[in-house]
Amino acid sequence: MTDHLNPLQSLKEGQWFKLICGASFQHLPAVRSLTLAYTLAGADCIDVAADPAVIAAVREALQIAAEFAEDAQARGFANKGKSPFLMVSLNDGEDPHFRKAKFDSTECPANCPRPCERICPAQAIKFSNTPEHFSGVISNKCYGCGRCIPICPYGIINTNSYVITPEAIAPLILSAGVDAIEIHTQVGRLSEFQQLWQAIAPWVEQLKLVAISCPDGEGMIDYLHALYDAIAPHNYALIWQTDGRPMSGDIGDGTTTAAVKLGQKVLAAKLPGYVQLAGGTNSYTVAKLRAMGLLRKGGQGGQGGQGRISPISPPSSLSPVSPLSPPSPLSPISGVAYGSYARVLLSPILEQLEAMEVNDTSVKTTVRLEDEPELLWQAVGLAHSLVSQLKFQQ
Repeated sequence: MTDHLNPLQSLKEGQWFKLICGASFQHLPAVRSLTLAYTLAGADCIDVAADPAVIAAVREALQIAAEFAEDAQARGFANKGKSPFLMVSLNDGEDPHFRKAKFDSTECPANCPRPCERICPAQAIKFSNTPEHFSGVISNKCYGCGRCIPICPYGIINTNSYVITPEAIAPLILSAGVDAIEIHTQVGRLSEFQQLWQAIAPWVEQLKLVAISCPDGEGMIDYLHALYDAIAPHNYALIWQTDGRPMSGDIGDGTTTAAVKLGQKVLAAKLPGYVQLAGGTNSYTVAKLRAMGLLRKGGQGGQGGQGRISPISPPSSLSPVSPLSPPSPLSPISGVAYGSYARVLLSPILEQLEAMEVNDTSVKTTVRLEDEPELLWQAVGLAHSLVSQLKFQQ
């Protein structure tokens, strides 16, 4: 594989685009369609739940994308036959990314206006007027954003949290063609992180990339340095994912400000590796980075990129061609990950596909995005409108 087809090259050039399907999101048709559309639009990484069925759906979508690569390029999209990394997420303890809402619908008063149903961005809350049909949270669609919890007038919505164990993740790394993992952690969980790392360490060297996702907190930079000490030395690329406002990317420009500020904080620490934004990223993010000089000059519409922030230095023991070679000083932010915003952007297409699933006999059938060319290229066009903000003009 040549460099220009390698997602690591995008990382080095500050053009890394990651799609976050969601650590708790296991709605297979949507995951499959999102993967297909964003792959054809030029994404570098697809981050999904560490679930064998989800991983299988993603791998199938990547194979389908390869079949459409030439068509995508002819239509002016940025794929060029590149296959993104397949990443799975795991956590070292309680984390909002690894939870699902739950409530007993029989406790809901009949006159409740049901604000939870309206606010859910994943359409994971459903109410039926007949007892024999399901009402409540559709678990595989819920990705744990938590917006339904404070809005419930009766306070009956709770969550189930879970931890991906080393015993569960190791077989996925070994057999499912996983290229990368992302570990979600929080300040103060060094012991838990070390235990997790020791358990998966025998398999980690098979990976191309490891990402560490951590929200802000008192002592965060010292904590990240301690994490680096716990995992070094290593031969894979390392990303520090700055989780500004977890699962809030489709709200407004205030969330992207939080994401950028946290990215600056981690950049200033000069940790070995790459810095990638997440948590609050949306349509405002690239424009704000560009205006602040935090993107490499030459990006789409690039008028910024004049900032002179010191590049991130790798350990002296690494060779010049290591995946941890520092990005250009003109490109201190190496990439952006989009979660809820990227999913909501394609929700009109996904909803149309779901509406087509009922046939004349009222039996559910699976409608695949690639079988509906008009919807497929609409979806790729929407995905490309986001991906192309970060990618360079070719």
